[in-house]
Parts: sequence; structure tokens; C-alpha cells
Amino acid sequence: MAAPKKVAAPKKAVAPKRAAKTSAPPKAVARKTSASGTPAKATARKPTPAKKTAPAKKAAPAAVTPAKAASAKAAPTKITPAKPPRNESHTALVRRARRINRELGEVYPYAHPELDFENPFQLVVATVLSAQTTDLRVNQTTPALFGKYPTPEDLAAANPEEVEEILRPTGFFRAKTKSVIGLSKALRDDFGGEVPGRLEDLVKLPGVGRKTAFVVLGNAFGRPGITVDTHFQRLVRRWQWTDQTEPDKIEAAIGGLFPKSEWTMLSHHVIFHGRRICHARKPACGACPIAPLCPAYGEGETDPEKAQKLLKYEKGGFPGQRLNPPQSYLDAGGIPAPPLGATIPSAPAPGASAPGAPAPASAGPAPGSPAREAG
Repeated sequence: MAAPKKVAAPKKAVAPKRAAKTSAPPKAVARKTSASGTPAKATARKPTPAKKTAPAKKAAPAAVTPAKAASAKAAPTKITPAKPPRNESHTALVRRARRINRELGEVYPYAHPELDFENPFQLVVATVLSAQTTDLRVNQTTPALFGKYPTPEDLAAANPEEVEEILRPTGFFRAKTKSVIGLSKALRDDFGGEVPGRLEDLVKLPGVGRKTAFVVLGNAFGRPGITVDTHFQRLVRRWQWTDQTEPDKIEAAIGGLFPKSEWTMLSHHVIFHGRRICHARKPACGACPIAPLCPAYGEGETDPEKAQKLLKYEKGGFPGQRLNPPQSYLDAGGIPAPPLGATIPSAPAPGASAPGAPAPASAGPAPGSPAREAG
């Protein structure tokens, strides 16, 4: 019985010793840490100035630089359109094409034919004269023409030399004189002095093709038609709506993507966009409202500020092409073009006014200047 007690005693004695040994190191460590605390403070004091100088100064640029880099990258890379699939289905193509047209309709709700006219006769003559020149130049020329020859009968009996002198500013004035006098005679002799409202009759008139006929049908008679001019051809191919190159085949291909009720306004939307933003040589991709939908994005200037300077007509603060535009165009900030020979001051730099912002009617480059003649 005594043996167990002796065994128990050493165990109790060992336990305190172990506890003492275990408890001692913490004190020693505590002393060491406390003893080394002074050097630690000294060493801590050395890096502290570095923290106050180097890290503090570096922290500010580090916070600004990524933001600048992000904003710099955001401008050009904000628009990241994906090219349509190589084997795009017809259904997908129809959806993409119609979405682009809807977007253009929101950008140009006031889109209209940019030839001044008061009746079908004036429109068919003006459209014939618009070949190889701008609608602006035609609009600046036709007031004198229609002022002297207001009806088909008057123009049919006109002296060709006098008509040539009036039409000289439009270019190719001899051929155009022959066409407008010839179609006036046909209207007088074959249609009782009235412009016919059927495609098959219109294309029989001298100088009138399908493009001119659809312009007249859509805008003078309210009958749907697709106007395949140079702007329309260029844009529908850029958007990969078709790879056709002949106007009649382009007309058939695009007509299959849209209902007939949209054909006339579709033509206006595309032509407006081609004249103002999606130019032939240098499109203003960075200022294009449909860039996210365009498979050709990047062919032109993508920098927003540089692209803004490429905008023409009301989008760039310049007068449009019509001397007497529709009220909806004026309400949207459009500016009427000046008459032929008008003296007007120099225009502000393109992009000085916001797209669609009103500007004085006198603003714009002088008639005949490159900015006026483009598109």
C-alpha cells in the first residue's frame, strides 16, 4: 500500500517540474520579445519613413493609372461587335438586318428623300438630274428650272440651249437636258402630262430606270420600293446582307429580308446613314450608332473624337441637302441647305455641335466646297 503512495508522490513532483519547465520558456520568450522589442521598434522606425514617402507616393499613381488605362481602353474597345457566323442562316440574317433597320429608324426618324419637290413631275426630273452629282446641287439648280418650266408641256417645248445653261451646275448637262426634255415629251404625248404611277410605265420614260422609278413610286405615290443607289449598295454589302453587285439582284436580295411596307423607309435609313456616317472611303466607326451590330466595324476611324470630325450634314453641324426640308427634319435639329450662289460664313469644325443639335441656317461650308459636295 506504501509503494503506490511513493509512486504517486514522484508523479506529483514531476508534474510541477514539467509545468515549471513549460511555464518558464514563455517567461523567457516574453523576456526575449520584450528585450528585443526595442530593436524591433528601432527597425520599425526605419521602414516607417519609407512607408510615408515611397508607398504613399506610389499608391496615388497606382490608383490613377489603372483608371486612366481603363478609360483609354474603354473608348476604342467599348464597341466590340462580333462578325456574323460564316454559315449564317437566312433566319439569323433576317433578324440581324431588321434590327439594324430598327436602330437606324431611331437615329433618323425624320429620314426623307433629299430632293426638293412639290409634285411627281418635279421629283422624276430631279431624280434624273441627280445622276453623277449630289442632291444638294440638284436642289440648288431646280428652282430656276421649275420656275421657268413648271409643267411637262413647258419643258417639252423648251429651247435645249436654255435648259443646258440652267442645268450646267449639275454636270453632264447636255445628256441631262436631252433626258428631261425627252421624258417631258413622253409625259405630254403618252400620259396626258401626268406622271404614271406604275413601274412598267415609268421605266419607259427617257432617263428613268428602276432606281428612279422606285424613288418616284415610294415618295410621290406611297408605293413601296427599294432605291439601290451607290450608298445603298455599299452599306448592304458592308453589313453582309448580300454579296450581289448588280442593282437588280441587290434589290431582289434585300427585298426578301424585309416586308414590302418597310422598303421605302429602309432605303431612306440606309442612304441617310451612308451620307452622314458610313462613308465610302473613311467611315466614322467611332461615332456610329449601330457599330455593335456592324460586321465591318473597324474599317474606318474608331476613335470617338476623330470619328466625330468625319460626320457630315446635320450630324456634324452642317446644313443638309434640301433647301426646303420637311418640318420633322427641322424639328430634329436639321439645317436647310443654302440656295445656289449664296454667300455664307465658314462653318464650325465638324463635330463642334452635338449630333442633331440646332445650328443657325447660315452655318455650313460654301456651296461647291468639298464638304458641301460630299455624299
